[in-house]
Amino acid sequence: MIDLTRRNFIAAAGACTLAGRLSAKPLGLPIGSQTYPHRQRIKDNDFPGLLNDMKALGIESVELCCPAYAEFSSLSDGKQTRTIIEDHGLKSVSAHFTMNSLRNQQPQMIEWAKQIGMTQMATASLGGKVENGMVSMDAVKRAADEYNKIATEAAKAGLQQVLHDEGFELAKVEGDTRLSYEVLLELLDPKLVKMQFQMSAMRTVGDPITYFTKYPGRFISMHLQGVNLNAPMPAPRPAPVPGAPPAGRGPAIPGVAVGKDSLDWKKIFAAAKTGGVQNYFVEQPWDLTVQSVEFLKTL
Repeated sequence: MIDLTRRNFIAAAGACTLAGRLSAKPLGLPIGSQTYPHRQRIKDNDFPGLLNDMKALGIESVELCCPAYAEFSSLSDGKQTRTIIEDHGLKSVSAHFTMNSLRNQQPQMIEWAKQIGMTQMATASLGGKVENGMVSMDAVKRAADEYNKIATEAAKAGLQQVLHDEGFELAKVEGDTRLSYEVLLELLDPKLVKMQFQMSAMRTVGDPITYFTKYPGRFISMHLQGVNLNAPMPAPRPAPVPGAPPAGRGPAIPGVAVGKDSLDWKKIFAAAKTGGVQNYFVEQPWDLTVQSVEFLKTL
């Protein structure tokens, strides 16, 4: 018979509570990291070292970028890349693909994704022409039509196409009161295209909680950055030149860790469940990634 004194009971309960906190993770989903902020280590052939550091931190899932991104060209062998990821106790269900690679090399990109074991193929932006922060409605419709067709082919291969929100998506539509992002949510097939919400874009695109509740099931993923709504707006990056190789992704990311900002992350994650979110990835420099992951473990 176990001798469970009051003191031992309290100690055991405390240990269980601590263990629960250490293993906690929002939505019960693996804490993930987008690898783009750490691309220099991949370019320097230190992909295994990066994964080792991420695993030690408590990260369980990584989102890659396709080999069309110059810094990720060393990962072009999908089978080898999967082996490296799994050898470090991690998995990768998603990556970002350039629009050029999806237009011109989609079969090869699909094959690469499947070799790694991915289920989602995302793109940072549809990359339409933006002038003075404005896009035409025709351009938005053309972009949506093209992406629906790309998503149809991905679906045939058992992959979910995903759209992030960057320059083109955050532009205002001429003759309309809405952003391109809002119009795209109506034009993109909700079954073929799911959305990946970029937290650092919320000061332009709007409150994620509003989107998650207004469009239940439309959002499959999130990129996490700390956002201080009281700080000055960061300068936007210039619009990419159509046809040019990808030089970077996303708006300037605020230098604040998740949990050290002004957002109510408990409410965001509660709404994200309604939105349909199945994975989330911290997308920050290493020092902020460390702080963000530690915070996520407390939720």
